[in-house]
Amino acid sequence: MELGAGAADKTRLLLDALAGAGTLASFVPVDVSETALIEAARRVGGEYPGIAVTAVVSDFEEHLGLPGDGGPRLVAFLGGTIGNLLPGQRAAFLASLRSRLRPGDAFLLGTDLVKDPAVLVAAYDDAAGVTAAFNKNILAVLNAALGADFDPGAFEHVALWDAGEEWIEMRLRSLEPQVVTLPAIDLRVTFGEGEEMRTEVSAKFRRERVAAELAAAGFTMTGWWTDEQRRFGLSLSVPG
Repeated sequence: MELGAGAADKTRLLLDALAGAGTLASFVPVDVSETALIEAARRVGGEYPGIAVTAVVSDFEEHLGLPGDGGPRLVAFLGGTIGNLLPGQRAAFLASLRSRLRPGDAFLLGTDLVKDPAVLVAAYDDAAGVTAAFNKNILAVLNAALGADFDPGAFEHVALWDAGEEWIEMRLRSLEPQVVTLPAIDLRVTFGEGEEMRTEVSAKFRRERVAAELAAAGFTMTGWWTDEQRRFGLSLSVPG
């Protein structure tokens, strides 16, 4: 199964390898987007005839969607999504996952690694403004979901590296004094000029930190791979 599968584009090499080894019996993509899951199920089902595909619409922090029957299970959490969880959230997630795994199961985890801060900041504050638009879209979502009156044009995107926490912080900085209301939750917020609100963290990891957090949750790391530039890590762990 894959957590945060989206359309399962990242999973092709893994599925190919498992199918080639004759160990791919079923695939369970888990994601909050029903549209993405429908596409994932259609494509995987078409490319791997005979494979049972069961898509689960869920927030993996709330419901993992782990199948209970059958043989050994591989849980894949690819990309660097785990870095968007705060340390306490990561610990709770890993512990919850470990409690649901059995002997013979395994966990494949992708992590973005610590690298030159200048490279990291440039990636989260790109010249094309793609990340800035993504960050400001949070305001549009709040407006639509909570009836808020955020003016995206009154905020600017900020990305910075926190060396102590070893994570990138994305923030939105108010360009002027303003008051924002969120009627659905009866909230009124006053911003001063230059005041910032944190919208996301993206933690970066070292191998030792990954192994330690997995061990704290009851996993034993059995494999570790990186790209040639050591920018991204992939770990394989089993219930300890």
